[in-house]
Amino acid sequence: MKGTNEQRAGLLSGIGAYGLWGIVPLFWPLLKPAGAIEILAHRMVWSLGVVGIALLVLRRWSWIGELIRQPKKLGLISVAAAVITVNWGLYIWSVNNGHVVEASLGYFINPLVTIAMGVLLLGERLRPAQWVAVGTGAAAVLVLAIGYGRPPWISLTLAFSFATYGLVKKKVNMGGLESLTAETAVLFVPALGYLLWLGAQGDATFASEGLGHSALLAATGVVTATPLVLFGAAAIRVPLSTLGLLQYLAPVFQFVLGILYFHEEMPPQRWAGFALVWLALTLLTWDAFRTARRTRAQAQTRAVRLAAQQTPTAGDSASPSSAATPAK
Repeated sequence: MKGTNEQRAGLLSGIGAYGLWGIVPLFWPLLKPAGAIEILAHRMVWSLGVVGIALLVLRRWSWIGELIRQPKKLGLISVAAAVITVNWGLYIWSVNNGHVVEASLGYFINPLVTIAMGVLLLGERLRPAQWVAVGTGAAAVLVLAIGYGRPPWISLTLAFSFATYGLVKKKVNMGGLESLTAETAVLFVPALGYLLWLGAQGDATFASEGLGHSALLAATGVVTATPLVLFGAAAIRVPLSTLGLLQYLAPVFQFVLGILYFHEEMPPQRWAGFALVWLALTLLTWDAFRTARRTRAQAQTRAVRLAAQQTPTAGDSASPSSAATPAK
């Protein structure tokens, strides 16, 4: 019963995390007239405050000393912070400038980009279905480039930046809350410096647009940290395959919002491109389930064989003492 409750809690946490990431396009327009860079700077500053309070409550500080003594790890954290800055900033700009659908495409193709980077950078070998999926994704980008009249640079930048971020995070190997704290700590000083400079120029909106606007800018910290905390809770309670499926919730919600709420155009060429992307993701998902099922079957077979080898035969099971008892 306890395991079932844990899995249910993990599933709800995962749905909450990806659901919040999916509906976040509704939040960024509320921060206008602040520009994307100002919103991004506030997001960095207030996020550090939120995660700092969370760490204080949880009393999870021991990792800081260990991190400071590892320059290589600090360097990777800085790279992750720089890459996620590009990702966050471009995403906010995209939403507030009428490119929600194209931004959602970036997170749809992110798994395909991650696989391609694994091949190019890590020398990983792909299964045939994965090759077909990556090739279908490349064809989708070509179709979308024709449809847009230009390469879908927003989607590609979001996908490559987030895939790079994931690759660096894998090498850093830190918990979600700890890594976000380290990354926002790296970004805090330049972000705060930019906000102070903006205020000195008279261009900051934090104090000039009313208390409600200021509260919304401060809320960017909560908007950033909450889904990450939920994701961390899900990651330790549900299988990776389940998380892999849940990750599609966010771009699906963003795509639907882009069409139904923001009323962005979807001519036939874009539908065709998105259809190819969804076909590629379907192939990936099918291949992942098939591989996982095969791996489980092989593990069960090995376990049965090992158990059979360790089971004593009838002759071996005779008691030594009885064998040594003389006949009467």
